[in-house]
Formats: sequence, C-alpha cells, structure tokens
Amino acid sequence: MNVLKQIYPKMNINILRLFNTNIPKLHQELKDRTILTRLCSRQQISTRVKNVCTERKAPWSVLFFGSDDFALQSLRQLYHKYEAGKLLSRLEIVTAYGGKENTVTKYARQHRIPIHNWPPDINLSEFHIGLVVSFGHLIPSRIILSFPLGMLNVHGSLLPRWRGAAPIIYALLNGDSETGISIMKVMPKKFDIGEVVAQQKLNVHPDETMPELRDRMSRLGADLLIDTLKRLPDILDHAEPQSNEGITYAPKVTPKLSLVKWNEMTAKNVYDLQRALCELYPLTTTFLGATLKLLDVQVLKDPLPGQQVSDIVPGLLTFNKELNKLVVYCRGNTKISVSNIGCPGRPPMSARDFYNGFLSKNKRKPYLFSS
Repeated sequence: MNVLKQIYPKMNINILRLFNTNIPKLHQELKDRTILTRLCSRQQISTRVKNVCTERKAPWSVLFFGSDDFALQSLRQLYHKYEAGKLLSRLEIVTAYGGKENTVTKYARQHRIPIHNWPPDINLSEFHIGLVVSFGHLIPSRIILSFPLGMLNVHGSLLPRWRGAAPIIYALLNGDSETGISIMKVMPKKFDIGEVVAQQKLNVHPDETMPELRDRMSRLGADLLIDTLKRLPDILDHAEPQSNEGITYAPKVTPKLSLVKWNEMTAKNVYDLQRALCELYPLTTTFLGATLKLLDVQVLKDPLPGQQVSDIVPGLLTFNKELNKLVVYCRGNTKISVSNIGCPGRPPMSARDFYNGFLSKNKRKPYLFSS
C-alpha cells in the first residue's frame, strides 16, 4: 500500500485498501489462466481426435514431414500403400531443404509426390493426419490442430529414454543392449513429450554400428507406422502418457563428442563411442599438441602377447609388435588397440608407421594421448 500511496498520493485511502487486498487474487487468477491455457491446448488436440473418430475411416489423406534417410523408409512404405489405394487416398510431403535436394525430395520427385517446403503454405485441414519422421523442426499448435486426427511422430527410442535429436547415437554411446521405436502424438512447445500410441523393442548387437542400427530401426519404424495407420482411429484412444521415470536426453551431436576422455572412459566406453559416431566423426585425441584421429579401435583383453608395461596411466600408448597395433590404456587399466592413425595434413598411416615416425626414437620416454 505504501508503494501505491507514493505513486498515487491523492487516491482515496479506501480505494487503496481495496486495490491492495485484491492484488494476490489477481495474481493467482493470472497464474490459473496460464495453466488453463496450456491444458486447453492439449485438450483441444484430444477433443478434435475424439470427435473425428466416429466420422472417419481409411483410406487416409496423409501429409508427411521428413528430411533424411531414416524418414525415407517410412515414405517408401506410405507410397506403396498409396499406390494400392486401400490405406491412403492422398500423399504429399513437407520437408526443409532450402532448395537443396535431400533423399526425401529426390524420392518424391521420382514418384511425382507433391512437395511443400517448411513451413507449409497449404490448407492443412484437407488432410486427415500429419506424420512426422526425423523432421527436426518444432511444430506449432496451429499446424497440429489443423489435422482432424492430429499428428504422429516416429521416434527412434523407447520413450521416455533418449528424447531428442540423436536417440540412436546415444543408445550406442551408452552401451544399451535394447532400444526400439515409439510412435507418439505430436505436442506443441517441446520435442518428444507426447502420449505413446505404439512401441516395439529391438535388441542391439554388441558390435553394431550406428549406420547398421539406424537402417534396422528405420525399417522397424516404417512397419510400425503402417500398422498404426491400419488401426486408426481407434488406436489413438489407447495412447499412454510417458512415464516420469527413466527420462534421458539425446541432444544434437557435435564434433566435440568425438574426443576420447582417457581418465573417464574404459576401453568399452571408447569402443561404444566409435560405434555411435561411425561414418559421422572419427574418434580424436591430442598428441604433442596436435589432434589425431583414431581409426579402427578394438577392445583388448588380457594378457597381451610380449607386452610388459609399468607405471600405467590412462592415455599411455605403446606399440605391440606381435599385434602390429598401438595399445592405449584407458580407465580401470583396460586397453584398446588402434590400427591406423590420422595426422593433420597427412593421409592415414598404419600403427607401425606412426610408431616408427614418432615413438621409436626415444623408447625410454613414456608417450601419452591426452583429452
């Protein structure tokens, strides 16, 4: 009240008291309205789907959102169903390509599928449903609400584990033995938080690389998406909210992730990092102030033939003549072998050539890779 008196010195004291008394109520009302607005956005999507459930049936008119190889497998299967004419009556795509061709636009042009650049400038209500596969853009409420059946997303993990842009990479990076596909309702504001409509598990092989797992998961995702479309619209009523437990995140990957942290990572951790970044970034380390690439890394088991080393620390490297490979010690006295090294300004060299060029001149001096 004192503040109000300073601002409005001539205001009647009774009016000041009344205004001051209602400030907390006004604040709470504004807070309640904000919460209600957020809930209404979700409720609108759910209500629109329920209202349309009794009015619609296949074949469906589909607008597909995708941009890369992972999305292509789903687009292929959708196109096959569109050609058959029983499950799909219309198929068009939205992609963010900025005029540059990607695998999705290339396939669409070859098969005369209409293409729209992001954001789409078309009448979205003409489509029954929007399908999102590896698209990479946050979709606003106005677009989601334009589709009578809402939008579904094919995500490469068993949600809520590995929400984010790189679920397959993080599953391998963390040594997961199991992953899978989730098909969820697309919600505004945040990625990968929607109710799960369908899930299917997939075992991860111990030596499987990112391109190999990505290929298997893209095919599984396409199969599960088609199965979900066959079960529309009833399957939408059985969607389950994601658990609040076990939530992990898989943010966009940068080259910094390729740097091996010798003091923190075991040999298996290093090997899993290589599997996760395969065909994306080679593993890197620092040696004598230069950044090197570590190529063809394998986990080594004890004992090593002809190898006797004292004062072992993470990052210590030696050359094993019987294996003809570099041996690098990791956390917990575990070891990896490296067959080839990439040096700045040079083509990749064998472990033996690296040893002859950098290590053999001073055999008494210990050499270390650093992070």
